[in-house]
Amino acid sequence: MSLTSDTAPAVLERPRAVPPPPEKVSAEIWNLPNSLSLFRIFLVPFLVVVLLTKYSNRVGLAIFLVAAITDFFDGYFARRMKKITRLGALLDPIADKLLMSAAFISLVELGIAKAWMVVIIIGREFAVSGLRAIAAQQGVTIAASPLGKTKMISQVVAISLLIISYELGEFRFLSELALWVVVLFSLVSGVDYFLKFARAVLRDEVTPDKPGQ
Repeated sequence: MSLTSDTAPAVLERPRAVPPPPEKVSAEIWNLPNSLSLFRIFLVPFLVVVLLTKYSNRVGLAIFLVAAITDFFDGYFARRMKKITRLGALLDPIADKLLMSAAFISLVELGIAKAWMVVIIIGREFAVSGLRAIAAQQGVTIAASPLGKTKMISQVVAISLLIISYELGEFRFLSELALWVVVLFSLVSGVDYFLKFARAVLRDEVTPDKPGQ
């Protein structure tokens, strides 16, 4: 006996995901905070060219400070305009790391900053990014700590002083001291992120033994 359409089992179809409207996608990508992050990324190659091709380092300092200021304003406008998007959460840390890494590596090439200190600073950035990525895969978000924000400010101050000392021949001791402060904050904030990662992710993965064992 063959099954007719009345007796055949019903096949449940999964509802198809409805794509967001184009205007929503456009607002997700093209908004003021994301534009500032993209502008910061756009300035990075210009900063490297100016610093390494013996142009006036005052121009390089101006480019760096403009890029650093956009880091403050993109977060400010994202909160003020309620434009905190997934793309913005991705672009902002990428832009920060590109800017700081490019500036520090350029200063090493100019002989202003010590390479081993820059390796610690940049290595901390990669390590923290890796920890946050692993935590995100586990559904855990590790928020930026005040130490991380202080580290960012100390980097801006140190890079600015190093560029000024190279241009004017002054503030050499102060710029080296500022670089040591950056290394210290990098290490301390890196340990702080690792402890947060261990409490939030690693502890949950450890299965306790049965009572009495």
